[in-house]
Amino acid sequence: MGSGLLESVYQQCMIEELTNRNINFASEFKIPVVYKEKELDIEFRCDLFIENCLIVELKSVSEIKPIHDAQVLNYMNLLKVPKGIIINFNCFNIFREGQKTFVNEYFKKLEKE
Repeated sequence: MGSGLLESVYQQCMIEELTNRNINFASEFKIPVVYKEKELDIEFRCDLFIENCLIVELKSVSEIKPIHDAQVLNYMNLLKVPKGIIINFNCFNIFREGQKTFVNEYFKKLEKE
């Protein structure tokens, strides 16, 4: 599709690709926020939640900023998932400059399972 389009366009393309490949995912997945055993009415949503273990946040921005990193890391911790990735489609080369991958302490548990 090339760079310069809205994030929503890339999200629909990703949904199409995941569907065509029979990969289990949820789009605009609501992330529960629990405080003192009560789920709060907060609308955190990740763009894609893949195979119950990967958060994917799609961006179409001039640069990935620390707030984007924090968003993915927070989503990973709230869902207790080991992996997350930001994909920025507004760049020349997605593989070199357009993606950022994260792992957290839950990643270590994958080795044991």
